[in-house]
Amino acid sequence: MNGYFTAQDCSLENFKALISEQLDPETLRFASDVQLNIPIYTAVDISDALANPNERQAIMAEWAYVLGHTSGVVLLKSAIKDPHAVDQATKCFEQIIEEERATTSGGDHFGERGANDRIWNSLQKLCLRDPSLFARYFASPAIAAISEAWLGPWWQMTTQVNVVRPGGKAQVCHRDYHLGFMTPEQAQAFPAHIHQLSPTLTLQGAVAHCDMPLESGPTKLLPNSQRYGPGYLAALLPEFREVFEASHVQMPLEKGDGVFFNPAIFHAAGDNISTDIHRMANLMQIGSAMGRTLEQIDRAAMVRSLFPAMRDLELAGAERAAAIGAAAEGYPFPTNLDTDPPLGGLASESQAELLGRALVENMNDSDFEAAMEDNLTRRLP
Repeated sequence: MNGYFTAQDCSLENFKALISEQLDPETLRFASDVQLNIPIYTAVDISDALANPNERQAIMAEWAYVLGHTSGVVLLKSAIKDPHAVDQATKCFEQIIEEERATTSGGDHFGERGANDRIWNSLQKLCLRDPSLFARYFASPAIAAISEAWLGPWWQMTTQVNVVRPGGKAQVCHRDYHLGFMTPEQAQAFPAHIHQLSPTLTLQGAVAHCDMPLESGPTKLLPNSQRYGPGYLAALLPEFREVFEASHVQMPLEKGDGVFFNPAIFHAAGDNISTDIHRMANLMQIGSAMGRTLEQIDRAAMVRSLFPAMRDLELAGAERAAAIGAAAEGYPFPTNLDTDPPLGGLASESQAELLGRALVENMNDSDFEAAMEDNLTRRLP
């Protein structure tokens, strides 16, 4: 291998062998059951163990083993132990959806635009509306422990509510943030070791806000697929998506259950073929504390200063790209997805892309300042 993955590295034979591996229940001390290659834990049953520092570490080690080295999925029954908190949060989210329908663009990742109701940053919105409810809802030692199990201490929670109405269509097979939110060309530009690193930076989760029988379309998951090296490219190939559709599993969920999985697992929301279930989940994308730079840099000030100088220098090609890369923010995340939604792609225009475009278009100073201000304002919380 030359240090980079390409589509030619994607072997269906190797992939099928990997996803056929079965999880041995005897290797798991704390799971109450294993179904469809997914271990099941009941939060109340492990609550005493989570309260004991030594046992808590043992549970977390077991979860990390599952997430990284075996099937990649953990089901936590009653992850949120207070059903009234779930119901009250549901009502709060429904109010937010009604308020936002007339004002937001409805941009969404992967799914057909308009098919879902989505609340971006439901974490902050719930907290500011009802901090007491927020505290009751997130007072879950099990969710905290599985977050720490995969990411270590100081993890950061983000959440987005998704509602799929009866008749709502399934998503296409994908992996998730970071590399899963990139085009094949973008992902392929990252070296192979970053493909291995990316899944360790986030943990995916979903808490059910209603009972989700199979006909409501709970998440389709392909156990073991997170361990496939070139999977960020393979997940986008038609032949691999066919294997996913033929081999995925789905677990019914009850209100308050949480399913947590490695972000590199092949997955997709399912078809809601029910007639009366409005499938609501609070999606959790929990991040590592270590995805930070050492210093705080005012890159907007740097870009504003740099634009006229680079225009006068008339740098081009690799030299221009190198200078932009040293100064501008090249990554479009984090952003405010209410005001800066992923319309027409997986992400909005980054600061670096804006600077490059401004130079190509030979913008004047006032037009560039207006574009910069718009780019910055759309990203503000």
